[in-house]
Amino acid sequence: MALKISKITLALVIILVLIFMNIWGTYNSLVKSEENINAKWSQVENQLQRRADLIPNLVETVKGYASHEKEIFEQVTKAREKLIGAGSVAEKAEADAELSGALSRLLAIVENYPNLKADANFRQLADELAGTENRIAVARMDYNNAVQIYNTKIRTFPTNIFARLFGFEMKEYFKAEEGAKEVPKVKF
Repeated sequence: MALKISKITLALVIILVLIFMNIWGTYNSLVKSEENINAKWSQVENQLQRRADLIPNLVETVKGYASHEKEIFEQVTKAREKLIGAGSVAEKAEADAELSGALSRLLAIVENYPNLKADANFRQLADELAGTENRIAVARMDYNNAVQIYNTKIRTFPTNIFARLFGFEMKEYFKAEEGAKEVPKVKF
């Protein structure tokens, strides 16, 4: 009888250890996924900051040739400040869309100034801006892919039970605003 009780006890201990290891593994997997999202979001913010840092130089270069285009310079500056001050993913997406629109208008003005298009400093800044826009697109895609994997994981059984138990919540996708889905065009 004592042997039977010890076998039952051993079986229960093994089952409890397996359950604990499953919970532990699931929790660690969720933490890793959430940290991956944080890292990807950081890259989005880095690229948005890079673009925001390029803009004052670009604006100053254009100002030298088109000083009477004051309204567009103010729009770009306000949109840049809004992007820098944005906190949530949705606020960043909205501010990014606004800045992209203002940049498009600024770059459209350049068409009226052939000397500006030929300026080496402007061409370098425009090339850097185009490269940064590509980096932003890649960083957004990587972030949204990480969010998709994480959100799927926390909604899938049985992980959803542990996700709710430990307070893991759905993450927000970076969504482009309507009309802002195109990268500002840089023409020479």
